[in-house]
Amino acid sequence: MMKFSRRATLLGLTATAMGPMSLALAAVPGDKRFIVVVLRGAMDGMAAVVPHGDPGLSALRGAAPQGLLDLGGFYGLHPALAGLHEFYRSGELLPVHAIAGPYRVRSHFEAQDFLESGADHRMTSGWLNRTVAAMACPAMAVGVSVPLLLRGPSQIANWAPHGMAEPAPDLYAAIAALNQGDRVIGPAIAAGLKERGFSARALMGKTEETNRNAFPALAASAGAMLAAPDGPRIAAMELGGWDTHTAQANRLVGPLKQLDAGMVALKTALGPAWKQTAVLIMTEFGRTARINGTGGTDHGTGGVAFVLGGAVKGGRILADWPGLGAGKLFENRDLAPTTDLRSVAKGLLAGHLGLGSAALEQIFPASAGVTAAKGLV
Repeated sequence: MMKFSRRATLLGLTATAMGPMSLALAAVPGDKRFIVVVLRGAMDGMAAVVPHGDPGLSALRGAAPQGLLDLGGFYGLHPALAGLHEFYRSGELLPVHAIAGPYRVRSHFEAQDFLESGADHRMTSGWLNRTVAAMACPAMAVGVSVPLLLRGPSQIANWAPHGMAEPAPDLYAAIAALNQGDRVIGPAIAAGLKERGFSARALMGKTEETNRNAFPALAASAGAMLAAPDGPRIAAMELGGWDTHTAQANRLVGPLKQLDAGMVALKTALGPAWKQTAVLIMTEFGRTARINGTGGTDHGTGGVAFVLGGAVKGGRILADWPGLGAGKLFENRDLAPTTDLRSVAKGLLAGHLGLGSAALEQIFPASAGVTAAKGLV
């Protein structure tokens, strides 16, 4: 694991990436830790936090899933989120339902740009970079690219460790499958893959079950660096795999388990510093309220965000629930958003990091009408 000296920490922001996951770190004054996790691909909030108490749910999705973890009666947490459920029981998890950014687009590319810019339009800087600027923190990114969330007025140096940009195992598996019928090229590729340690599954063109522990490992590394007395205080991570257009019930289990294990690993690595930590987990938009013909969901609007940490006032649900009955859906297809994501982000920056209204207006431009949520920490 990379070690941060006090001098290196003061020099700024660090980012690294592992496949669809990445990490960025920054030093800020004081002992408060703030972490943002971006779920790329649009997590289905109604599958992660199921509103089984709404009588309109069955018409849209059939019977509620088995094994839901109770969140006070009306809502149930997906069974794959057992670690988060323990956070809820200990008052360290606050799910925010029917939430969305200020935009109403269903393009991943546009929505992710808006999510990271903190506005309803594309900007050249991200709101977390502007947070770092407000805290007077020089920045550095470690990785093959710098996400928009971290780009902005703070100057960012860029460094990537050797091997970071290697192709994913799935690509090697696809090449093996494409060429396995060729009597000359097929065996040569198979031999090469064996030399690199690939199993027979890759040689048959099947997806390797690699990196399933990569996000928890990344989260643990982030926690260890954040826990250091002279270490960074702001982190940004991302996890992909949430675009579940088909067979959602099965496909969602893996990403949810990774997210859950990652947050447990983060807490463990932070140790006593967990008590001074707040985490915001967000995704670019929700998904359609109705299950489609292939057992999946499509791009929607309202969804779920999670606020968690030892500094969080959790053990409850924050939601102005709009309902799922006739005439309740946004454009007759999506969960209607009733909470602005910027309100929650502002509430954490103000209540946890102590930023004032002037700084929040700079971080989230043209958002004077969006009040910072109170009582989150």
